[in-house]
Amino acid sequence: MPCSSINALSAAGGGDNGALRSFMLNESTFLASLMPKKEIGADRFIELHPEYDGRGAVIAIFDSGVDPAAAGLQITSDGKPKILDVLDCTGSGDVDTSRVVKPDADGRIIGGSGASLSINPSWKNPSGEWHVGTKLVYELFTDTLSSRVKKDRKKKWDEKNQEEIARAIQQLDQFDQKHGKVEDANLKKIKEDLQSRVDILRKQAESYNDKGPIIDAVVWHDGEVWRVALDTQSIEDDPDCGKLADFEPLTNFRIERKYGMFSKLDACTFVVNIFDEGNVLSIVTDSSPHGTHVAGIATAFHPEEPLLNGIAPGAQLISCKIGDSRLGSMETGTGLIRALIAAVEHKCDLINMSYGEPALLPDYGRFVDLVDEVVNKHRMIFVSSAGNSGPALTTVGAPGGTSSSIIGVGAYVSPTMAAGTHSVVQPPSEGLEYTWSSRGPTADGDLGVSISAPGGAVAPVPKWTLQRRMLMNGTSMASPSACGGVALLVSALKAEGVTVSPYKVRTALENTCIPVGNLPEDKLSTGQGLMQVDKAFEYVMQCRDLPCVQYQVKVNPSGQSSLTCRGIYLREASTCKQSTEWTVQLGPKFHEDASNLEELVPFEECIQLHSTDKSVVKAPEYLLLTHNGRNFNIVVDPSNLSSGLHYYEVFGIDYKSPWRGPVFRIPVTITKPAAVMNRPPVVSFSKLSFEPGHIERRYIEVPLGATWVEATMKTSGFDTTRRFFVDTVQICPLQRPVKWENVVTFSSPSTKTFAFPVVGGQTMELAVAQFWSSGVGSQESTTVDFEIVFHGIGINKDEVLLDGSEAPVRIDMEALLASEKLAPAAILNKIRIPYRPMEAKLRVLSSSRDRLPSGKQILALTLTYKIKLEDAAEVKPHIPLLNNRIYDTKFESQFYMISDINKRVHAMGDCYPKSSKLPKGDYVLQLYLRHDNVQHLEKMKQLVVFMEKTLGEKDIICLSFFSEPDGPVMGNGTYKSSVLIPGKKEALYLGPPVADKLPKNCPHGSLLVGAISYGKLSTKNLVSYPIVYVVPPSKVEEDKGKVSQARTKSVAEQFEDEIRDAKIKFLATLGQGTDDERAEWNKLKAHLKSEYPKYTPLLAKILEGLLSMSGVEDKTSHQNEVIRAADEVIDSIDTEDLAKFFAFKSDPEDEEAEKIKKKMETTRDQLAGALYQKGLALAEIEYANRRVESTTEGSKDKEGNNDQSAWEVIGSDLFEENFKELKKWADVKSSKYGSLLVIRERRCGRPGSALKALNNMIQEDTDPPKKLYQMKLSLLEELGWSHLVSYEKLWMHVRFPPCLPLF
Repeated sequence: MPCSSINALSAAGGGDNGALRSFMLNESTFLASLMPKKEIGADRFIELHPEYDGRGAVIAIFDSGVDPAAAGLQITSDGKPKILDVLDCTGSGDVDTSRVVKPDADGRIIGGSGASLSINPSWKNPSGEWHVGTKLVYELFTDTLSSRVKKDRKKKWDEKNQEEIARAIQQLDQFDQKHGKVEDANLKKIKEDLQSRVDILRKQAESYNDKGPIIDAVVWHDGEVWRVALDTQSIEDDPDCGKLADFEPLTNFRIERKYGMFSKLDACTFVVNIFDEGNVLSIVTDSSPHGTHVAGIATAFHPEEPLLNGIAPGAQLISCKIGDSRLGSMETGTGLIRALIAAVEHKCDLINMSYGEPALLPDYGRFVDLVDEVVNKHRMIFVSSAGNSGPALTTVGAPGGTSSSIIGVGAYVSPTMAAGTHSVVQPPSEGLEYTWSSRGPTADGDLGVSISAPGGAVAPVPKWTLQRRMLMNGTSMASPSACGGVALLVSALKAEGVTVSPYKVRTALENTCIPVGNLPEDKLSTGQGLMQVDKAFEYVMQCRDLPCVQYQVKVNPSGQSSLTCRGIYLREASTCKQSTEWTVQLGPKFHEDASNLEELVPFEECIQLHSTDKSVVKAPEYLLLTHNGRNFNIVVDPSNLSSGLHYYEVFGIDYKSPWRGPVFRIPVTITKPAAVMNRPPVVSFSKLSFEPGHIERRYIEVPLGATWVEATMKTSGFDTTRRFFVDTVQICPLQRPVKWENVVTFSSPSTKTFAFPVVGGQTMELAVAQFWSSGVGSQESTTVDFEIVFHGIGINKDEVLLDGSEAPVRIDMEALLASEKLAPAAILNKIRIPYRPMEAKLRVLSSSRDRLPSGKQILALTLTYKIKLEDAAEVKPHIPLLNNRIYDTKFESQFYMISDINKRVHAMGDCYPKSSKLPKGDYVLQLYLRHDNVQHLEKMKQLVVFMEKTLGEKDIICLSFFSEPDGPVMGNGTYKSSVLIPGKKEALYLGPPVADKLPKNCPHGSLLVGAISYGKLSTKNLVSYPIVYVVPPSKVEEDKGKVSQARTKSVAEQFEDEIRDAKIKFLATLGQGTDDERAEWNKLKAHLKSEYPKYTPLLAKILEGLLSMSGVEDKTSHQNEVIRAADEVIDSIDTEDLAKFFAFKSDPEDEEAEKIKKKMETTRDQLAGALYQKGLALAEIEYANRRVESTTEGSKDKEGNNDQSAWEVIGSDLFEENFKELKKWADVKSSKYGSLLVIRERRCGRPGSALKALNNMIQEDTDPPKKLYQMKLSLLEELGWSHLVSYEKLWMHVRFPPCLPLF
């Protein structure tokens, strides 16, 4: 996710180490503070070299997208286009435009939405083919923008709805005044109709849910390039605005660099790109203001206000959107890889990426591998944010803080920034790192943060925000500040004719930084310090003739070649008690195009090794380094160190060129923990004194057996409000750092308590920091007393597995630290149902944006799973192999969509799936995987996916504990809570769930999952362990397989019945798509009718066959045939016998009586079905006839009342008689037969009552068919409610999209 916050009060660092101790802001210094440059020497550099302001440098911005219309992002300082390309690498703006249409005689086409669109005759299209597609515009907007537009649209919609409500009430009042008290049945129904109209309008206002306007997209080739036009009429208030023909066609942004805006209401800028020969249109919008802000910091050019320029106003950029709009701006693997492809294609010099996530393994993963290639082969300089998870150590995020090829940037705030940018009452006397800026080292010992740069700025934001600039802070802002500074270096080096190498630039940056802080361990926060552009330039120029080399360091504990690190990180107590020897592999790495004879063979350097403290870290004095590298050993002895944080370095100096400074560094971080010896285990830190920005770190060896902590923080000695960050971090093998964090605000001296889980035996860092800007206006320091009490219950099972049998699981428990109240509790609150894919499709992706820089083509595997939900539920896909890893995975990308049978997407996500509430029904889960290695994808074709469903409150299973192994079966020996005493073990049995408590639809092989806890905390129970129950096979039905002993028919009669039923079944299988097939069907139908006359099941099947016919030309004849078939079904049933049967109740225990009941119920349903279909056919014929009459006669009274629709008739008729008969046998208000009730009300001139009945049907049906909504649209049009017609038409596109969206 983006590493920033908007308008938050947080910051750290400044120019000349931030030593602006006494100053007053004036207008110019205030404006300059909004876009900090002095802190990194950028202002000095441009003043000395005004033409080296980024000119000639191209930056790829990997972010949420850049608005090309934003302030300062149109041109460079030398008049060139600022933005060279704008790309949506995620695919979130893709539109399927594979459908091709041709215009009619009037020059109109049918768009993807079904609307008739007029083509501008001036548009050239030699082929005459127009690609069409649609997009819901809210899918292109951010949530913030959508909310603003929705609010405005809701206001206007409410006004129209209130007008219609007033009109409906007026009609009802007029009726009451005219008729008074109504007794007549017809008048009552008319009044009910008028009342229904009022009720519907009022209810519609309550259920209003704006899914947004839909835009039609049209793509064509004009003979030279692909062009795009959009129809945005549904967004505009003015019906004359937004028409397709008035749209100025766009092409791929890089060709003409033009952009559009959807409407004045949203003010949202967009660009377009066309791929795959016009079959895919990418509409590019930003997914948050973040990317534009980042681009502005790096490169904005404001000729009218130079003080607000970005760091490198002469630089150009390409925008690579990696933040997926479908996921709220979360980056995806697809977006990341496509962005790298684009950066190489555009021959960019730099990449800025202000995004990141926690990672399991540092410097590992598919994206990291490709970044290494881009940096080493294509010589790009990759700059990225370190993260905002400080102040604890080992909190740097991936990829910025964990990858060797990336320059990770921490966030710094200077006094000037504090005073101007953040408007604090009293700025700090010196610059410092923001409190929240992530710290190193990485889990494998690398420094983590390379350099620091200003982490806050007021920079341009997209136009849709309705402002020009905005304050944001975060390492997201520090990264483009540094990247802009590097762009100045690139600009200068290119102008000077010096080869640009990311290796040299990085060394120059790190060796010319101004240190921030006075302690060696401050490097873990700030890296080598605050970067200085001017000094770095001098350094690079001095090194211009030296080889371009990166010095790779790999460190292993001596004798353990399997564990490779990039530094030394001694954190646990066992490693801090004695000396350890480490083997260092030092290897010079050249760029891939380096010459063997001219660069590799001559390379030879005499390296002088230095240790910052030889009493702790010992290293050889010299070594000779050649191209093939060199190994050497170092010894670290922490045994005499006090507890706490210690930082050292072993660094190498080129003996012949000592002015170069360190050519490599080996970080050595030691966090020696204090042991907790007292019992009960309590640790106290008294009278800790805090000033703004101050951090206290304590390292504690968590006692073995501890599983949670209860802590107390007491503050005193201050007046104004104080804000503290309280973090704890533990490092465990092959896990992300175990972090607990809290932000605490004290409005006055008081005490607060916390509880959090811990891992026994592992070192815990406790970091307490007063927020950098908290208490700045006060002269008083804050005194803090912190107490930690360790608790723990040791168990022999970290994960409990119940195998599905009746046997309980034995669990052993002990308290190792102090007496603990034992209060076990276990619940199963989720079910995971496994699925195998029904289909696996592997395809090669388009080469236009999915070909790697190496030339390899990316492939995609789409796995399709069919999911059935018997009830509404909250569900989430669970993919154990892939979930929760985006950077630290060798798989390139994953994305899923869950859609219903109508292709409506209800949920989508990536490696971080989220729960979604889905109604009952059938669904399709599609999982999309990408990689360039076909063998990897082939192995995934049978990938198991679990669909995780959260159980309802009444379905949650609470498990029982027993003190005896037979307890679950015998029902005795229930375990009662007790007190665990140190030195004494206890055991209990956890019983499986009772069979009748298992949730419905719980198939064999499913997993019921939940949590089990043991101890009783003074606060809520934070320490729990996973528990899994494997659902066993269902019990065999006792009656299954039994054959009824009662036989009322002979074998010969049964045989004849079977033959008859087989013939009828065969009739149902015959197709009727062609005339020949229809003729064969009619022939067999006639034969069977003659053979089995008056046999109701046959006649009902014939009626079904007629209804299933498609492509019927003579509709009236067909409907008459349906009526005849329905009459045959009706005539074949003895309705008197049927009525007599249902007048009496049958004995449910009488097997033969139940069989007869079932048969009679089937007959009743066949009767009701025939009456229903006959009614529909009668209505269709009547409607068709009246339409013909209406067309023939024309409107006889154009000025008079003509309220009757084509449905209205006077007096009784066949339809009414048929309807009355249906009412005897079925509930005409049910969703099964309700359509006839709707038609009846409508033909009687009561559209309000018809709409009410229809709404009830839709509400009752879990999956209403499309025809019901089409009927609703027709009724709304008849009522003249245009605002609801528009609303329902948009919803039709949501409920019944023409196709699934593209991945």
